[in-house]
Amino acid sequence: MNRLKGETGFCKSGAEVIVSSFNPHFGEEPPISGYKGSGTIFFTNCNLRCLFCQNYPISHLGNGNQVSKNELSKMMLILQKKGCHNINFVTPTHFVPQILSALYLAIEENLYIPLVYNCGGYESVQTLRLLEGIIDIYMPDIKYGGKIEGEKYSSASDYFEIAKKAVKEMHRQVGNLKLNKEGIAQRGLLARHLVLPNKLAGTKNVFSFLAKEISPNTYVSIMSQYFPAYKAQEFEELNRRITPKEYKEALDTAKELDLQRGWQQDISDTI
Repeated sequence: MNRLKGETGFCKSGAEVIVSSFNPHFGEEPPISGYKGSGTIFFTNCNLRCLFCQNYPISHLGNGNQVSKNELSKMMLILQKKGCHNINFVTPTHFVPQILSALYLAIEENLYIPLVYNCGGYESVQTLRLLEGIIDIYMPDIKYGGKIEGEKYSSASDYFEIAKKAVKEMHRQVGNLKLNKEGIAQRGLLARHLVLPNKLAGTKNVFSFLAKEISPNTYVSIMSQYFPAYKAQEFEELNRRITPKEYKEALDTAKELDLQRGWQQDISDTI
């Protein structure tokens, strides 16, 4: 696959960056959004095929517009000027070379706020090493703790094995999450885990990995907002929201493994 010749691969992307939106975002975790917002740039398309993706118009349907590296650079500078705490690259995996080119231009124009790599966790260690010393905050999802679910719901049977290697590399680069005096993230790893119905996310395996192979001081966002988006309604086991009991079981699992840092949600707001 040669993008420079107009070819596209699994991610459906060519040589040009496609962006769906950029704006200050207040719905991220507290140390990311803070009180001025996270400067999110949502990239179109994805390197996964999650059948329940809540952003499927962007990730699956390709909604967005092509932008040049100059335009992408200007987006970063605009978000910084608006007072955002960081630049948050959302689903950036398939556009890393283009992002680096745009960053070079933005830094020349005095871009200085922290950079967040907000991804699905299915990352190449080789690519991540290109980002060492550039990305300040890694914010990966860890979607599954099992093989069958990764294949069935995201077309990635090796999801957990790849994600584990990727998260280890992220942690090697930036360590545990560090906050400033205002509680705003400056550097480090923040892992996200979306609880799925019927224990399909393999939550215990995910949390065991984080506690034992990364650090018991890992900040973990335990998310309860799952709903059957996109094609999830075609699967009986995915065609409902999670119950308060299921979410409490996830919280209890984290506590049992001494993962005490991070965020939980009020499930009454989502059920």
